[in-house]
Amino acid sequence: MPDAQTAILTIDLAAIAANYRYLVEQAAPAVCAAAVKADAYGLGAAMVAPVLYREGCKHFFVATVDEGLALRQVLPNALIYVLNGLPPGAAAILASADLIPVLCTLEQIEDWRKFCATAGQPKPAALQIDTGISRLGLPQADVVRLSTDPRLLRGFPIVHVMSHLACGDEPAHPMNDQQLMLFRTLTENFPWPTSGPTSGPKGGKPSFGMSASSGIFLGTDFHFDLVRPGAALYGLEPVSGRANPMRPVVRLQGKILQIRDVDLGMTVGYGATHRVEGPSRLATIGVGYADGIFRSLGNRGAVFVAGERAPVVGRISMDLITVDVGGVPRAALYPGAVVDIIGPEQSVDDFARSAGTIGYEILTAFGRRYQRRYLSDTRRAG
Repeated sequence: MPDAQTAILTIDLAAIAANYRYLVEQAAPAVCAAAVKADAYGLGAAMVAPVLYREGCKHFFVATVDEGLALRQVLPNALIYVLNGLPPGAAAILASADLIPVLCTLEQIEDWRKFCATAGQPKPAALQIDTGISRLGLPQADVVRLSTDPRLLRGFPIVHVMSHLACGDEPAHPMNDQQLMLFRTLTENFPWPTSGPTSGPKGGKPSFGMSASSGIFLGTDFHFDLVRPGAALYGLEPVSGRANPMRPVVRLQGKILQIRDVDLGMTVGYGATHRVEGPSRLATIGVGYADGIFRSLGNRGAVFVAGERAPVVGRISMDLITVDVGGVPRAALYPGAVVDIIGPEQSVDDFARSAGTIGYEILTAFGRRYQRRYLSDTRRAG
């Protein structure tokens, strides 16, 4: 690690590739896509997406048009779906980059239909149906309207029809089966248009899907034709309360800047929220909430120094955290010593639980000051 760097984020591309292969096996015979929105969950889509493409992934999901345009520069031949739908006036931009909008409203459907007619280009689109999460997607009444008036979908091919599970990470939650039954009811007898490009998983007919990472582990009933994992690719646990089958992908390390001896009555950090109860030793580490170390970790999180747990004491600052290293061998304590924030002793999900959040938020909050190291994806793992 260069002396100028106070923290390093290591991203294991080989682990991402191995996780994709594992998910392909779990979802077969369904096609396994990849969600690379939010810059591949904060890990760098420009580095991650080509690895997945080389593993055979041809379907990618992003959230916004800008993400889709950036990914198209990296993957000129992939199928790229834009989950947030069709922004007003953006149809020509999506079409020029061969991005597939996931249409979420009747208005978006009409805008895309009119664009295709005016441009003389029957460009493909996907549809999202809301089956219970109440975010994006066509409500049940609008799906019924489309089924009774199929003219509304004429003029462009529908290549994919999707929904999204609200409680997929909780296998016993009744919402899962309720959403599954509603999705089947709304799609099984729908007169979907079948003309147009044959680039989807089912050729000229639309493919169907409702499972992200967690849904894959609910069983084959939830797989349909295509699954779209995201979090599991990046090592996060897909199912709450179960052992994580995914390989860890990230390691986050900081460096000690200063060590000091403390004794009874001394206070630590802003607000003096920690009072020392006896002789000990503190280490100040060069990361803080500007780097994605959540302020909620003050007086409750921990790092690992030479394999020993060192609890966070005092508040998290913008650039610094302070930890109690009284139980760490003195030989391991010196300015420049590397400590593990996320690593072998503490996973992303463990770290998230300490912060009172989820692993998704930890990954996507990583700051821009880390030195990023990408481990080669050429190492093949079984």
